[in-house]
Amino acid sequence: MAQFIVENRTGAGGNVATDSVTRAAPDGYTLLLTSSVDAWNTALYDNLKFDYLRDIAPVASLALGVMVLVVHPSFPAKTVPEFIAYAKHNPGKVSVGSGGVGSGSHISWALFTTLSGTNTVHVPYRGEGPAISDLLGGQVHAAFPTMASVIEYVRTSKLPALAVTGAARSPLLPNVPTVGEFVPGYEASGWWGIGAPRNTAAVVIEKLNTAIRASLTDPRLKQRIAELGDTVFSSSPSEFRKFTVDYVDKWGKVIRAANIKID
Repeated sequence: MAQFIVENRTGAGGNVATDSVTRAAPDGYTLLLTSSVDAWNTALYDNLKFDYLRDIAPVASLALGVMVLVVHPSFPAKTVPEFIAYAKHNPGKVSVGSGGVGSGSHISWALFTTLSGTNTVHVPYRGEGPAISDLLGGQVHAAFPTMASVIEYVRTSKLPALAVTGAARSPLLPNVPTVGEFVPGYEASGWWGIGAPRNTAAVVIEKLNTAIRASLTDPRLKQRIAELGDTVFSSSPSEFRKFTVDYVDKWGKVIRAANIKID
């Protein structure tokens, strides 16, 4: 059985970890747990020491996750069309909490405001926990947290869910529509995968990809991923490469249009 040593390198929104992997030997023994955060960071940060698409070789994707548009129970809008209508009738008065500047919940909100033509107030917190806490307390009106962080509040009716942000409805909330059913072109998903230093031999990447994709067929792992509200995302290295390139392009445009920056 293979053994792994997990080294947590926190800081700069994941850039410290990514930078360390770009400088590691390309031997297949140092890998990066990469995610949508790394893709967003290409537009969020100026003067990065590395080029994510150039310096990290995609090995295998792991899972896709979505956010959920939730509101305080007292909020008058109970559907996405009602939310949009209310926000347009009350410009600058609807507050939307997020896990922080440049977080998935922030960026999902930014795309929503652009495509829906609404003017709402972004309230960044230091993590989703404080944002959800204030939403429960009525200090903000709405939020776009991850499925895992909010699912129990939705199930217990403490936070009404208006929509999920993915391309399809979630099996955990089958009666909750997608934002895209009301806002054409809207889709926001986070993802996780494995990357390696560039110049890692193709044969090594293929061997790792085969092993990772095999593990994703394990029923226990698939169930755990589903319990978190995510879905298995299995791809070849070339498919993962195309996915990340397209993702960086899409969200880079959203981030720049919304003028989101992290110092």
